[in-house]
Amino acid sequence: MEYRVSVIIPNYNGMDFFRPCLTSVMAQTRPADRVIVVDNGSVDGSADAIEHEFPSVELIRFAENSGFCGAVNAGIKASGDCDYVILLNNDTEADSHFVEELLKGIAGKEKVFSCQAKMLKMSDPSLCDDAGDYYCSLGWAFARGRGKPESLYNKPAALFSSCAGAAIYSMKILNEIGIFDENHFAYLEDTDIGWRARINGYRNIFLPRARVLHVGSASTGSVYNDFKVKNTSRNSIYLIYKNMPTPQIILNLPLFIPGFLIKAAFFTLKGFGKEYIGGIRKGFALCRKGREEGRKISYNKKNFWNYAHIQVELWVNCLRRLHN
Repeated sequence: MEYRVSVIIPNYNGMDFFRPCLTSVMAQTRPADRVIVVDNGSVDGSADAIEHEFPSVELIRFAENSGFCGAVNAGIKASGDCDYVILLNNDTEADSHFVEELLKGIAGKEKVFSCQAKMLKMSDPSLCDDAGDYYCSLGWAFARGRGKPESLYNKPAALFSSCAGAAIYSMKILNEIGIFDENHFAYLEDTDIGWRARINGYRNIFLPRARVLHVGSASTGSVYNDFKVKNTSRNSIYLIYKNMPTPQIILNLPLFIPGFLIKAAFFTLKGFGKEYIGGIRKGFALCRKGREEGRKISYNKKNFWNYAHIQVELWVNCLRRLHN
């Protein structure tokens, strides 16, 4: 069976990055059936340049920044009859076998929701940038293998969730569980959707033979900044509220509380304590909004063992974080 796949690239003021990214996407051993760039209201001329230099690319323009979630959702909706969608950050360069390897890992596998590529540091490709995402009972999401030799991550592995900066998703399962939650705007939206899939019994997989180089923090400009810290802390509260039944939240409170206090101390030392605490407050407000919108995942007893398996993994991932 010949599967159809689209590559969706969100762009926000990506003038310095889009050329090598799109050039690599156009040079794939297995070309994507559609390449869709969603421009989030760029003001640097990158959208016009993409339209002029890459005429085969489907360009969707937003007048304002709709966030990562709004952009990729527009791309997913525009992908039509594609069986799979690949999300790719605009500050990446994909290996020529990237699409081929991702399709090979997911095609026809009914229980696989997503597969993530190995993301390597653009500044030093011998180091891993992200070999899959984990989440733990401290309330922390973290990238597997960041800053470690990429040679340590050459085997497929089960993940908590895939980093949406370079991952493929099943359109069939997206239609079942829903697309990205735009309340996130940006940050932790991929943990949320991967968690949602896990609750419903699906898997997320790391595929080391699919590889991309990644600059990192291209849209926000730095590893730590007001916007990123505030949005991440806000979304960390919303993430827990959405995906955990109340008894599970209570069960994890003894680790959530020190986890959030440690983060608050860390960001205070970095000069972002006010932004972190402000984000937490906004997170509780976002939970109220999510409740009104009916976004909290309703507990279904048929998924009990999925919840149980996830809970054990949350505890195990605390140990993984210590050794990551």
